[in-house]
Amino acid sequence: MPESGTGRGRRLAFAAATLALFLGACTTDQTTFNKAVIDPAAGSEANIGSLTSVIQRNPTDANGYNVRGTAYGQAGKLKEAIADFDTALKLNPNFYQAYANRALVQRRLGRDDLALADYNRALQINPSYDVAYIGRGNIYRQNKQTAQALADFNQAIVLRTNDPRAYHNRALIYQASGQQQLAIDDFSKAIAMSPANLEPFEGRGLSYLALGDYKAALEDFNEVVKRDRNSFTGWTNQGLALERLGERDKAFAAFSKSAALNPNYRPALDGMKRTSPSNMAQRTTT
Repeated sequence: MPESGTGRGRRLAFAAATLALFLGACTTDQTTFNKAVIDPAAGSEANIGSLTSVIQRNPTDANGYNVRGTAYGQAGKLKEAIADFDTALKLNPNFYQAYANRALVQRRLGRDDLALADYNRALQINPSYDVAYIGRGNIYRQNKQTAQALADFNQAIVLRTNDPRAYHNRALIYQASGQQQLAIDDFSKAIAMSPANLEPFEGRGLSYLALGDYKAALEDFNEVVKRDRNSFTGWTNQGLALERLGERDKAFAAFSKSAALNPNYRPALDGMKRTSPSNMAQRTTT
């Protein structure tokens, strides 16, 4: 029996609501683009010892402390990192790179106010320092100060930054505000600049989903799970794209893989419920 106009309208409304809720839950946010790189080897005894020897030979060279502070930060030794950046800035109060490096560590310590002050100081010294605009912009973005964040990312891009985070983070703002085509354009630029990173693929796929381009979305999510088989969000995203394309069996399999990786992930569990063979059999008999 053909579906009535009312039934079709309800089905489409349900699908739209489900997609909106899913995008709200899964919109990319805190990604490796915006996290400090963790490299325990950087804080190894041998590496720190070598950097310390350099400092001992040149105790008034601010750069030595900045380099060792960066190594400490990468190793997660945040107290030691702050101490080295403090020393570097005492030796050279105009060392804008050290201000930006210290800001990264302050953020990891949850001190956004101090990080913001460091980024501001770096930009006072060098108004063309794109790294500081990107770092400050991300603080603004995560604190819902969208206009300030957008201005900072725009400025980094005007400065012809080579850092893909400027495009990626601006895309997140566009995505959150419903400007999906602008988000797709920026995610694509971030991918072109740094194709090894998966976050822009996932972000772009979500925007394609929002626009109803499910095939393009599926291509991006396929790339995510191809490279990271443990990405439960990637499997869930793939499942949603497959569901929208009418491939419910494959969608169920993708949702199931996500749930196996993260048994408490509600979007995956809800997807399994919608696409389960038993649920479909029940629908056909009613």
